[in-house]
Amino acid sequence: MKIRYLHTMVRVKDLEKTMAFFSLLGLEETRRHDSEQGRFSLIFMAPPGQPECPVELTWNWDGDDALPSDSRHFGHLAYEVEDIHAMCQHLMDNGVTINRPPRDGRMAFVRSPDNISVELLQMGEALEPIEPWVSMESTGHW
Repeated sequence: MKIRYLHTMVRVKDLEKTMAFFSLLGLEETRRHDSEQGRFSLIFMAPPGQPECPVELTWNWDGDDALPSDSRHFGHLAYEVEDIHAMCQHLMDNGVTINRPPRDGRMAFVRSPDNISVELLQMGEALEPIEPWVSMESTGHW
């Protein structure tokens, strides 16, 4: 029996803010489906050159009262990054809270505007721990 990864779907409240967040991570829109009849949009975003690894952003045009405020039922998305220190600095410079800083040079967590937990992992070996990350405390939930 074969199995193949398709995508991870997350429901979002503010499509523009969420797309901007995933763009900061380096993801690009790979395809989109807008349903006039269903009044929703599906936007697929993936790392460059990896269209087979998308996150599907599901946005209901008329709002989504069923969307939990915490989104903890979901878990997290995970992305491997070339330089975790540079990525966290880039995100922080653009107003993203680093919930779990890369104190170990290996792993960090951030949250999307819809409270979706995103794990960032250093590609290959961990980087040498450096400031400001070493002494930065964790913030909120991750």
